[in-house]
Amino acid sequence: MNNNLISCIAGVGAALAIGLLTHLEASTAEVVLVMAPFGATAVLVFGVPNSPLAQPKNVVFGHLITAVIGVAFTQFVGVTPLTLAIASGLGVSVMLLTKTTHPPAGANPMLIMLSGQSWAFLITPVLTGAVLIVLVGKAFNLLQRRLTKIT
Repeated sequence: MNNNLISCIAGVGAALAIGLLTHLEASTAEVVLVMAPFGATAVLVFGVPNSPLAQPKNVVFGHLITAVIGVAFTQFVGVTPLTLAIASGLGVSVMLLTKTTHPPAGANPMLIMLSGQSWAFLITPVLTGAVLIVLVGKAFNLLQRRLTKIT
């Protein structure tokens, strides 16, 4: 399969995943399912699906671990320039130590701390959104494999 077709399929997959999240969010007024790091997650999951950084474990746990750190700092430590830096560095270290590195998740502590999120943010949008992106990504990966066999 040529690279142009693969690139187009990746873009359609990313659009579908983010579109699904925004549609579900819009249809349930009290649930947040979209956060900026998911745009970068879509690049990895759909653009380079075989990368270790795009694997389901990395996507889900990378986002979840760094989000827990962000909420913990928000709730128990406070938000200052120093704590933003420490939380971000801690997120990087914990992802590397747990072999769940997912670069877009590195933004989570800052996003969460600067917007003052609570523990509920871990479920929506973090966990729900990450799992949905992974599921749509797996579906598109299967589609790409089937198209590769046909062409």
